[in-house]
Amino acid sequence: MASELKIRDATIILLRGDITKIPVDVIVNAANSALVGGGGVDGAIHRAGGPGIMRELEGIRPAGGCPTGSAVVTGAGKLPAKWVVHAVGPRWRGGSHGEKELLASAYRKSLEHASARGAVRVSFPSISTGVYGYPVEEAAPVALQAVASFLAQASPIREALFVLFDDETLHAYERALVAIAAGK
Repeated sequence: MASELKIRDATIILLRGDITKIPVDVIVNAANSALVGGGGVDGAIHRAGGPGIMRELEGIRPAGGCPTGSAVVTGAGKLPAKWVVHAVGPRWRGGSHGEKELLASAYRKSLEHASARGAVRVSFPSISTGVYGYPVEEAAPVALQAVASFLAQASPIREALFVLFDDETLHAYERALVAIAAGK
């Protein structure tokens, strides 16, 4: 299966692992709209990064929280990164409530924030496929296409790593990457 795809001067890389341990410029967090921390990737990032990330979020939290499909940036605390982009993906409601567009937007906003900070290496989890219930087979092509489209434009980003927690998720992303590479 494909685990890499070259886009202009950048590469999308798929790997199985712990996103909190991979050295990058920006770690993208699958955050909730209240930006109050949670389980899954969000909880792991907050635990590994330390309480400074939450303190910083408390200082920048938009009134009413962060809208779905958007993102905010903090420092990375003790993580092997400079910044954390807290991206809010959609909850799955059957696929007819704008989920695809909101998920793509969360990835684009993350990349916009990373590019604005001159990031060269960015890591992503599979946003919305945990407790938010987005089926990974449907989320993977949306995520990869959003990132590939962004990287096709001028950007300082050279590596977009999808650091995936389990084999099932990795294999879904590999299948989606093969389809994108084939132009489907």
